[in-house]
Order: sequence, then C-alpha cells, then structure tokens
Amino acid sequence: MAKSGEAAARLLAKLGAIVTVNDGKPFEENPSAQALLEEGIKVVCGGHPLELLDENFELMVKNPGIRYDNPMVARALEKGIPVWTEVELAYLVSEAPIIGITGSNGKTTTTTMIADVLNHGGKSGVLSGNIGFPASEVAQSVTAQDTLVMELSSFQLMGIDSFHPHIAVITNLMPTHIDYHGSFEEYVAAKWNIQNQMTADDFVVLNFNQDLAKELATQTKAQVVPFSTVEKVDGAYLENGGLYFKGELVMQADEIGVPGSHNVENALATIAVAKLSGISNQAIKETLASFGGVKHRLQFVDTIDEVKFYNDSKSTNILATQKALSGFDNSKVILIAGGLDRGNEFDELIPDITGLKKMVILGESAPRVKRAADKAGVTYLDAKDVADATRIAFDQASAGDVVLLSPANASWDMYKNFEVRGDEFITTVEQLKG
Repeated sequence: MAKSGEAAARLLAKLGAIVTVNDGKPFEENPSAQALLEEGIKVVCGGHPLELLDENFELMVKNPGIRYDNPMVARALEKGIPVWTEVELAYLVSEAPIIGITGSNGKTTTTTMIADVLNHGGKSGVLSGNIGFPASEVAQSVTAQDTLVMELSSFQLMGIDSFHPHIAVITNLMPTHIDYHGSFEEYVAAKWNIQNQMTADDFVVLNFNQDLAKELATQTKAQVVPFSTVEKVDGAYLENGGLYFKGELVMQADEIGVPGSHNVENALATIAVAKLSGISNQAIKETLASFGGVKHRLQFVDTIDEVKFYNDSKSTNILATQKALSGFDNSKVILIAGGLDRGNEFDELIPDITGLKKMVILGESAPRVKRAADKAGVTYLDAKDVADATRIAFDQASAGDVVLLSPANASWDMYKNFEVRGDEFITTVEQLKG
C-alpha cells in the first residue's frame, strides 16, 4: 500500500469508485489499513489471494515497486484489467499542467531546483511524485494557476496510459534497476514512456552529453530542448565557465550553490525548463546561487573549526559517490563509505578515491571497500556506525578539510533507509558543534 497507495485509495473512493485495498502486512500491524477501513474502504490484509481478482475489478492501481511478474499483477493482466500506477490517476484529476522529471541520477535535485526557480520567478511550482509527496494526493488540491513539478521513477512510468506532461526532463540514463526491468533497453523504454502522449506543442529536455539521448531525440513528436556541458547546443550549455541558453548568458557555473559537475548538468536542465516557462535570468540566477542542495543528496550540513560537513547518504551506488567526489579536492576530503554488501567490488571507484586524505569505512561491505582503498593507496580507519565514523573523521580533519558521507552502498545492513543514516550524520555534526 505505502503512502502512494493510501492516497490513490482515498482519491478513488472520493470519486465514487468501489475500492478494495490489498496489502501483505497483517491488519493488526497495519495502521494505514485500519484507517482506510474506518473510512469505509474494503481492506484485505495479510496476503494476496488470487481469487480476489474474480470480483470483476475494472482497474488495478499497483505500488510502483511491485514487479509485473507478481502473481496478482500477472493475473490482472491476464484478465485484461488495466494496471496503473497512481501518477496516471494524478494526471487524470489534475487541473495543473505537469513538468515531469525522470532519469537515473539527479532527479530529486533537478525537481527541487525547478520548483524553487518557478516559485522564485512568480509562478507556483508544486512538488509531487517520487520525491515523497504522492502525486494523486497533491493533484487534488492544485489549480490551473499551479504547475505540478513531478519526480517520476521508471517503475511509475511503466504504469501510465494517458499521462501527458507539458515539459518532460530526462536527466541522464545509466544501467540501474536492471533486476526489475530485465535489461537496460527495457529500463530506457520505461523512462521513454514519459513522452508517449506528447505533441509538437510540448517540450522534452534531454542530456546531449549522452549519445543515447541524441538517438532518442529523433523518436519523439515533442520539441527537443538539449542541454550539455561538453558542446554548444540549441538549448542550455556550459561555455567558458558560463551557463547559457540559446546564446544568452544566464549565470556563471561557479555561482551554483552546490558543488559537483553533476550539479552543473542539473542546473542546465533547470535553466532550460525555466526559460521555457518564461522565468527571468535574474530569478534563475538568484535561485540556483542560493540552492543548498536536497536533504541527503550532497547536502551542506555545517562548518566546525573550518571543517565542512556534507551529507550525501543518498549515494547508495558507486556512480553517485563518483559524482559527489567530482566536486571536491581529494587531498582535503575525508570520505565515510561502506554499507550493505551486494557482492560487488569497488574497483570502479579507485580512480575517484585516489589522493583522498583518508577514508573511514563501515558496514557489511567494509572488506570490499578496503580492497579498493588499498589499491588506491588511501589510508583508512574502521567505524562501527555513522555516528562513530563522523567523530573519527572530524578527529582526523584540519582547517579547510571536508568530511563527506557518501557511502556508495545501500543502508539496509544497519539502517532502515538512507534518510535515517543521513539523519544520524546530521545529529552527530550538531553534537560535535555543541
């Protein structure tokens, strides 16, 4: 069920549908199910009985994380029942136009940047979707004067039918979630669903640093607006340290409030959307210059004794940590890394960690991370958890250094999620300051 399922159930009931909610967690341990039952919504908990689907349902709304080979979903499809994710419902009830943002990395930062720029530029940008605000809940309260700024995952985009954003952004496409999609091609196809209903009146913003995006650009009816940090394109681009849109200088790259080459890409995507939305250069510049990052995504936390602390707990894979490190001088960085052991080695990280001042390593994957550190010639210390690691890192730091939590691993060996892991880092920094 989760947050988005609860929102979808309430919306459908409000619209007069006869709704049944099916959730695996037993009823007595399921406060959400108990609340829905009190509101008169039928709830079936503690398992997924296939015979439930003999009740002539007209629609299944599934949690995005549930795969299509799940027996309930497979049976629904066999019976010809449409299977949607709740972003489709959001689109159908929303009076507001939609800007949809998807991609492998940078989605949340770009989504937040876009909403901030719209709001600072005098338009109302309302965050929704995969960013923690269920789209079908937010869509009920917006008007035609607002814009839904919606972060979309590949899983959500597999469950759409008539969904039609006015502007779509694809930040980049890297091989992720292959366990769910089966292949990179299937994953790309899911992301590309975002533009299925778009017309020549709409815009798709694509990252022309990638040849794949250039290829996809030929396969849409929408107007393509490219962005790039490596070449001058007919859109947003980086040239001689300046960020331009179609020949016009908007701001300097080093004025962006968050470090890292990936954030230059996120800013260029944001500039493209802002210019298409009629936002002034001044408003764009002011917003991006004061942008402090998104919580747990290369978030600046504080400075103690001239040591800066950055929380990048959201870096649950090697690529994300590589991008985080690109924004700093390694010789001044103490990196906290390690977490859930997924069986992979960290050799790809060796060029990026070479020259680090020190590493503090923790979690199940510690032996594998240490192998990479040894090959990179980086010295390291052990820590039992993030709080311990933060204290050790601060102890090793001198004025001008950076303590960076960027684990390159998921958190589930020690923490419920990456947010809890990041919050422990923030709390420890506050304690150190005190």
